[in-house]
Order: sequence, then structure tokens, then C-alpha cells
Amino acid sequence: MKRATKEILRCDWSMGDPLLTAYHDAEWGVPIHDDRAWFEKIVLDGAQAGLSWLTILKKREAYRAAFCNFDPAQVARFTGRDRARLMRNPGIVRNRLKIESAVKNGHAFLAWHAAHGRCDNYIWVYVDGRTLHNRLRRQSDVPARTELSDALSKELKRRGFSFVGSTIVYAFLQSAGVVNDHLVTCYRFKELGPRKR
Repeated sequence: MKRATKEILRCDWSMGDPLLTAYHDAEWGVPIHDDRAWFEKIVLDGAQAGLSWLTILKKREAYRAAFCNFDPAQVARFTGRDRARLMRNPGIVRNRLKIESAVKNGHAFLAWHAAHGRCDNYIWVYVDGRTLHNRLRRQSDVPARTELSDALSKELKRRGFSFVGSTIVYAFLQSAGVVNDHLVTCYRFKELGPRKR
């Protein structure tokens, strides 16, 4: 006699591809506190603009190789020759503006780091150091941008970053665990949700 197994409920967007499901289960919404991980999110979310996140996940390892494992100091030193090499790399999104943006963002990231120290010293201040836990029931309830992403987007642009519009910024706040937008029906909402005292 077969035992009935309980179905694991996940956010709608994570279904349909094992790569998306693995990313959802292990990474999306987990708070990060590492500068290199922040820079990776800035580069990859900028590259994703106008494309699906699955497209970027499939290219992620190629991005890591092409962008020096997301070391902002090395990326900031990319020359015109490096940019031309990247335009010929089939493993990444070969969009000149997005490649230029990654290099520009390397410079901006270093300047930001010099002014504020670790990225955490800056971004997490926007939420008093604690994840904002939204309690959303349907995928259609998930916002594309918020006042928080508007404010951070404006500040990042002021500091010289590009491809950091409010929608892109909100996506990296979600993925970095600053905002928990797992649906309340998703098993990860409870795992990442507010701790009972």
C-alpha cells in the first residue's frame, strides 16, 4: 500500500524548471551579508532586465568566469579589450550597455565601499537590519517596486550605478533576503519568516 506524500508548496514562479526550483529552495530570499554576493546580484539583476530570470540562471556560471567571480575591483579594471572579449562570449548576455554597466558598477561599488565600508553597512540600514516579511497570498500580489526600492534606486543612481531602476532594485532586495516575498503558502515563507520570541 502506497503512503500519500504531502505535496511541497512553492511560489508559482519557481515551478517548471529544476534550475528555478533549486534557486528558489536554496537561495531566493536568504539574507546575504557578503559584498561579493551583493555585487553579483547587482550585475546579474542588471543583465536580466528585459529577460527571464531562468535565462540568467542558465548563464550564471559563465558570468562568474567572465566577471572574475564578481570581484568588483577586477571588474572595474576591465579595459576596452576586455569589453570586446565579453561581447564575443556566448555564455553571457552580449549586450554592450549591460557589459558597460557591469564595469561602471564595479567602479561605483568600490567608491561606495570606500565611503560606507561593507555593503551591509548601507543596504540593511534601510530596513533597520531586519528582513521585511510581506504576507502575500498570490503571485499577482507581489509588487514590482515599492517605496523602499524607489529610494534605494535613486540613491544608487546618485552614486553612479546603472541598470538599477526601481524594479531591478526590488528584485535584488527580494533575492537578497532584505524582503521576504515568498507566498505565505510556500514552505520557504515559514522557514525564512519572522522568528517567534
